[in-house]
Amino acid sequence: MPRKAAGARLYQRPDTGIFFIRDTGQPERSTGTRCREDAERALASYIVSKGVVTDTRHPDRFPISDALAIYAREHGPETARPGAIAEAIEALVPFWGGLMVGDVKGETCRRYARARVTTHGAPKGETRPVSPGTVRRELGVLSAAINFCHREGYLTHTVTVTRPEQPPPRERWLTRQEAAALLRAALRLTRGRHLAHFILLALYTGTRKDAILRLGFLPNTAGGWIDVDQGVLRRRGEQERETKKRRPPMRLSRKLLGHCRRWRAMGDIWAVTYQGQRVDDVKNAFAAACENAGLSDVTPHTLKHTAITWAMQKGMQIDDAAQYFGTSRETIIRVYWHHSPYFQQDAVAVMDRNQ
Repeated sequence: MPRKAAGARLYQRPDTGIFFIRDTGQPERSTGTRCREDAERALASYIVSKGVVTDTRHPDRFPISDALAIYAREHGPETARPGAIAEAIEALVPFWGGLMVGDVKGETCRRYARARVTTHGAPKGETRPVSPGTVRRELGVLSAAINFCHREGYLTHTVTVTRPEQPPPRERWLTRQEAAALLRAALRLTRGRHLAHFILLALYTGTRKDAILRLGFLPNTAGGWIDVDQGVLRRRGEQERETKKRRPPMRLSRKLLGHCRRWRAMGDIWAVTYQGQRVDDVKNAFAAACENAGLSDVTPHTLKHTAITWAMQKGMQIDDAAQYFGTSRETIIRVYWHHSPYFQQDAVAVMDRNQ
């Protein structure tokens, strides 16, 4: 029986240390680097740019690299966040790129979870395991790619991708003192004005990071916009698709509206801007501000948790919170409602009655 094609994979020359890309039936390609991470990015780019599959194949003859390439090329541009798919594929390729769809089993999925590491947040020259939630999201992209190829007629049948259990919701939120310390730390950074804008918008509106970073002060093609005349934040641009991550319009509080009007009067076109240009990410600046403020286990998404938690503590009702923050009623009840002074109030009143 002929051996199965191994698919695209990396090979490091023992004499030079340079990584090469090997692919069945194709000449070797040099990545030009000895760095494993750079070589893996080159491999991911190669896989996405490979030839187009047109026939229908059995999973045992269908490289996972082809499934990921098809998904990125044909479905990625239609999604609300194609960049997130690209990041997941970049993480998946080093482990799965040389395997076939038929190799996807519970054991290989668990092995991927054990092998998945990152250098982000680790000491220089070291790695650390990624969280189960990250592994779950990445394997979700693998599952979606395989199912997409089956629906589109590339695969005779699909396979099951075993993912880690959904992690419990994060309970971390900032106290008023912690939020003030974070904001002060942001303003002390050399180029921290844009981060301060981001923090204020997140704390007052509970809007997700990506949506905040695409906000302008006029209608635009990048995302939503802040109408300082009407005092309304339109989280979703008119040309953007609605997704499960709902982004309904919201009225701005008096304090935040004052900030936004001042930023607009200063000539800002984007809500989070540096030297007149829209800021694409605040990851590094946010991490630096957290370190300077002495805060641990805090991410940009923590600010959304904080905004909703504060609203609950002030007595905002469930339906109002769901509509205002663009979060499902079920999530408000499951994650945040216990912070409210009205939580189980009627139940306690019944229990306190005299018989």
